[in-house]
Amino acid sequence: MSDETQKTTPHTGPLAAGAAVIKGYVRELSATPGVYRMIAENGEVLYVGKAKALKKRVMSYTHIEKLPIRLQRMVALTAKMEFVHTHTEVEALLLESNLIKKLKPRYNILLRDDKSFPYILITGDHDFPQVKKHRGARKTKNQKGGGEYFGPFASAGTVNHTIEILQRAFKLRNCSDSVFANRTRPCLQYHIKRCTAPCVDKISKEDYVADVNQARRFLTGESRQIQDDFALKMQEASENENFELAAEYRDRIKALAAIQAAQDINLSGMGDADVMSLVQQEGQSCIQVFFFRGGQNFGNRAYFPRHDKAEEPEDIMNVFVAQFYENKPVPPVIMLDVMPTEKTLLEEALSVRRDGKKVHIHKPARGKKRKVIEFAQQNAHTALKRHLSSKASEKKHLKAVQELFALPKMPTRIEVYDNSHISGTNMVGAMVVAGAEGFEKNAYRKFNIKEAAKGDDYAMMREVMTRRFGRALKEDAGKEGEDWPDLLLIDGGKGQLSSVAQTLKELGVYDDVSVVAIGKGEERNAGREQFFVAGKAPFQLPVNDATLHYLQRLRDEVHRFAIGAHRTRRKMDISKSPLDQIAGVGAKRKKALLLHFGSAKAVSTAGIDDLQQVEGISKSMAETIYGFFNGE
Repeated sequence: MSDETQKTTPHTGPLAAGAAVIKGYVRELSATPGVYRMIAENGEVLYVGKAKALKKRVMSYTHIEKLPIRLQRMVALTAKMEFVHTHTEVEALLLESNLIKKLKPRYNILLRDDKSFPYILITGDHDFPQVKKHRGARKTKNQKGGGEYFGPFASAGTVNHTIEILQRAFKLRNCSDSVFANRTRPCLQYHIKRCTAPCVDKISKEDYVADVNQARRFLTGESRQIQDDFALKMQEASENENFELAAEYRDRIKALAAIQAAQDINLSGMGDADVMSLVQQEGQSCIQVFFFRGGQNFGNRAYFPRHDKAEEPEDIMNVFVAQFYENKPVPPVIMLDVMPTEKTLLEEALSVRRDGKKVHIHKPARGKKRKVIEFAQQNAHTALKRHLSSKASEKKHLKAVQELFALPKMPTRIEVYDNSHISGTNMVGAMVVAGAEGFEKNAYRKFNIKEAAKGDDYAMMREVMTRRFGRALKEDAGKEGEDWPDLLLIDGGKGQLSSVAQTLKELGVYDDVSVVAIGKGEERNAGREQFFVAGKAPFQLPVNDATLHYLQRLRDEVHRFAIGAHRTRRKMDISKSPLDQIAGVGAKRKKALLLHFGSAKAVSTAGIDDLQQVEGISKSMAETIYGFFNGE
């Protein structure tokens, strides 16, 4: 049914059926806050929404003649609904953003980049704290490996540069505790004047702690005051004719000045704030986010949320802010150039995420804050222009791939497969995904191959295909969903193509996806690759062909990902100890055994009496360990 037909005859067909389904739920709903899910026949969640009054909100979907075409399509696909009632609208908003991030419904505005941000950590469990980059869960000062966290920073590069400045300005160590404990003489960092060598007592604990406090002040926005302090000490050293010390303070001042110059723009006196700017072009939005902590610019990142072209900027910003802080720390101030539609509700919800501390969302109209917004806008325009150019290039490649392999339509999802192993050990299959947005790294998958394959590349690929498409069919994901590929690109030759084709036929999906194998060229030279397609003779493309380069890029990416996954598995395998396989031997007993005997091999040859000498090893446990290694 065409969009026009749906608009003029809204009371017939799937649209009327979907509206009838929704009406059936409305009768049982109450006018309380909550979250609703609209679900298709195959179980796909189409949309997640929240409402102050569920009954009134859901009822609006039954007035189908008033709905835009996009929502009419959604209603037509709706086969059932699910509801969660909440106490307040704030709770509903928090739950809604959580479910959208988790389920990624196709009719919601969606923030697709889910990467965590790096921090700088000054450890708190050592007399001489270490400064290092940190990602992931944060621990308290009292926990091992915990300490004080500063950030977030927009990228690992920004963190690395800041840590380099900290070492030049404050000479804090960046070595691990084990390296620190085993040093007998200063390392290279000391000789190039980026560490004071506390490991060999070149500095007292008190003086080192003073440097740590200076670094802490710098990271919390007191860089100007620290520079003034250093200038004063440089002047005093110079007057006392201690020119070496004066030169040291001069170099520290230069280091601090360098990072300030690299930050482009700062917000002195502002404290902690995030700045966001939204720009649009050709139906695509870019939201540029700048992170300011202690008034210092900790970097920026561009986001390109997925949304319908008809969505209003205010609605896009509203949903973006809610989803953005789903897994990130919320600053006390958020400055925007587009005010979200539910500003007050967002402030309340974000305050909950800040453990009750007030969050203020506002749009600066003048002064230095307005200049920062304009700076973010300029960056957003540049990022969007670059993104659209890249997207156009990707679409051009996809169109060329369609023509090259005579596909029924331009592919929107290409899945590329490869295997990696060494003599049949640590076997890994890999899948990478590419589309109009380039590589979709969130969709990458690795498959740990069962030992039954024994290094047989064909058997490995058959297992990968069975698991990938068998799971999709089992979960009833549907062959028309976003996760269903238009093209499979297999790293291999004619044999791999036949192996994959046979597996897909057995699964009953061979006719629903196109398959191409890309084989190594003569003498494995790039540019001499052969392409294998069922029913056609193998062929090559000219060495300088743009489509060949694109397909090589896809093949190289899956090759990189497969090798990386294999190395990770091999590294984990090497680090395993036979002690890990003994029931009752946990981390504590394992450590005690290794400290006592020196190695797992020595434990394996120990007698029961010897094993009992280890702290925490009872007679029964000694017998268990002895039996494990001696087959008893």
